[in-house]
Amino acid sequence: MNNTTYSVKKSEIQRKWYILDAANKPLGRVATEAAKLLAGKHKPIYTKNIDTGDHVIILNCKNVILTGNKLNQKIYRHHSGYIGGMKEVAAKNILEKSPEKAMTLAIKGMLPHNTLGAQMLKKLRVYAGSEHENQAQKPEIWNF
Repeated sequence: MNNTTYSVKKSEIQRKWYILDAANKPLGRVATEAAKLLAGKHKPIYTKNIDTGDHVIILNCKNVILTGNKLNQKIYRHHSGYIGGMKEVAAKNILEKSPEKAMTLAIKGMLPHNTLGAQMLKKLRVYAGSEHENQAQKPEIWNF
């Protein structure tokens, strides 16, 4: 009896391209689906220490919705590293100015916080409108 665990090899990974339409959907719901696809958790060959995920294109980020009172209460914070360098931006301002950034930050928080997560995030393309530049890759529409 063979008691070895199968581990996928990089040459066996086949990557596809998927399109997610974020129009009139909650930000978090779209982000969880994208994180799942980027990590490869939808595949039977998923291995947590290897990037087995696919490429993801997210369209219509400007039409994403935030449920409850998050539009007014949610605050994005980052620090410059200097004394008094805390910057705060309301979710309403980020969604008006650059909705792609809000989507990318939500997805980034759901991926591993290491070099593997950074590698997964490179396979993400986010667009505010319904046009994208990746027709040559023949992306499939992912329904969720």
